[in-house]
Amino acid sequence: MTARAIPQVPPRKLAFIGLGTMGSGMAARLLAAGHEVHGYDLDRERLVTFSALGGIACESIAEACAGADCVMTILPRDEHVRTVWLGSGGVLESVSVGTLLIEMSTILPKTSLELHEQAAAAGMRMLDAPVGRTPRDAQNGSLLIMAGGAREYFDEAETVFAPIAEKSIFLGPKGSGIRMKIANNYMSMVGMVLTAETLTLARKAGIDASAAVEVLQNTTAGKGQVNVNYPAKVLSGDVSPDFPLSMGHKDISLGLTLGQELGVPLLLGASARELFGMAAPMRIEDLDCTAMLLIIERLAGLSASVELDERAQGGKPDALQ
Repeated sequence: MTARAIPQVPPRKLAFIGLGTMGSGMAARLLAAGHEVHGYDLDRERLVTFSALGGIACESIAEACAGADCVMTILPRDEHVRTVWLGSGGVLESVSVGTLLIEMSTILPKTSLELHEQAAAAGMRMLDAPVGRTPRDAQNGSLLIMAGGAREYFDEAETVFAPIAEKSIFLGPKGSGIRMKIANNYMSMVGMVLTAETLTLARKAGIDASAAVEVLQNTTAGKGQVNVNYPAKVLSGDVSPDFPLSMGHKDISLGLTLGQELGVPLLLGASARELFGMAAPMRIEDLDCTAMLLIIERLAGLSASVELDERAQGGKPDALQ
């Protein structure tokens, strides 16, 4: 993967706390963009590496934050973030009023909202702006940033987001960025299990792994429903059946039968069949498979995101009511 060109941005004095797997690459990109970056990490070797790149290695959080007009943190867990932000000598005790604080860790939304409240009470401005993608993307400047907070804070942060992210998306009020990150990671980790189940099923069926991957890379299943069917169908208000839920129930049942015959535990598939089985009692079995979104929305207590007229429901106007 080729690194993105370093954008030309006005230099700023930054504090960067957390020079680990993701943070080290991000800090290196900020330095290359011409920012003055004061870094801190508990790992001394990381500080040595950071210093060799031109960063200013600091002995404490307070030293890193002194005089910074923007502080960025990316740390492993909630307890680390709370200590760095709220502890003695931490970020909130060490920055000047009005400083822009950007928290980029993957943590609980309630922790992020607590930081927002504490920062506001201390006269600071904050974005929750976790990142998506991989350590290699951090090194290459091709991360994706999901930001929540005030729109003017997001616009101001563009000078520090541009060197590290291929795309930065403003998602709304405080907490929106971290909530989206958690939703994304949920999909990613469930996808890990789904992919493992699928490849194992193919292998036990006697299919070569490389051949199976080639097939999956060239089908909607492998490319991902959110890339193909969902935007074209239910998310655009169209649930006319390209492939109806009833056929989806049939196909997943066939897969589970094969898995049972081969001794492959398809746990996600079993749960999915239960959901597809709800379509008939809800009288939407003739709608497109992407109408699965309407089933999940109903189970979540949400109104349907798509207005269904009588024709769309196959003459069953009480569906989903």
